[in-house]
Amino acid sequence: MSTPETSPSGFFSHFRRGQHYARTWPMEKRLAPVFIENRAIRATRFGIRIMPPVAIFTLCWQIALGGQLGPAVATAIFAISLPMQGLWWLGKRSVTPLPPSILNWFYEVRGKLQESGLALAPVEGKPDYQALADTLKRAFKQLDKTFLDDL
Repeated sequence: MSTPETSPSGFFSHFRRGQHYARTWPMEKRLAPVFIENRAIRATRFGIRIMPPVAIFTLCWQIALGGQLGPAVATAIFAISLPMQGLWWLGKRSVTPLPPSILNWFYEVRGKLQESGLALAPVEGKPDYQALADTLKRAFKQLDKTFLDDL
């Protein structure tokens, strides 16, 4: 029996998938006009780095000044939730099936990788954005940048 934390649709699995997707997605400038991932990953990484200190500062400042703790706690919770929202979105995006226009390009890139002599695992089911991220990461390492011209 699977728990919500370990099941594929569990609450915490979205965060883990989001972290994995953010590490896998190639942060190439030529992908930015087509995919929102570059901006979402940068914003999430910024939030992970900046928002915890903002939350702590907000609480400490209100405690030191003897201010109202309720609004400070609400602000701190909101600040902490921002990077979590980014990871959640990335996790949901990673399992979203590819639309037909990107699906065709995905298979073209896979074909170019196979033509170059790389062994690729067969695609199971309908490819999702995580499969695209894995393929693109491998393509950027193995192929020249001309494979992006068809995008």
